[in-house]
Amino acid sequence: MDHDLCKLNLIFPVAAEDQILDFLLDSQPTLPGFTSLRVEGHGAEFENASPREMVRGRIERRLVFMILDRARLHSLVAELRERIAVPHLAYWVEPVESFGLFR
Repeated sequence: MDHDLCKLNLIFPVAAEDQILDFLLDSQPTLPGFTSLRVEGHGAEFENASPREMVRGRIERRLVFMILDRARLHSLVAELRERIAVPHLAYWVEPVESFGLFR
């Protein structure tokens, strides 16, 4: 197991998508790459939901995840916290047991 690698997950409102993606694309040192997805949140916190979302019972969100070195993770999260003021931006980190590319 490579204990230096981890998976960073960011989930945030749709309205913040351009701001978050621009931040990640411009980040220095350059990130190794990331994946973004359209997702739906389910739960009890619907105070900022649109009427459509309230009827459907789920809130539209964006999810970004990436595999990166743990040292880079800490600096990236600190920079996100300092530079990005996005309400309801959540993150979590998962260990990565192994990572590789088939070429």
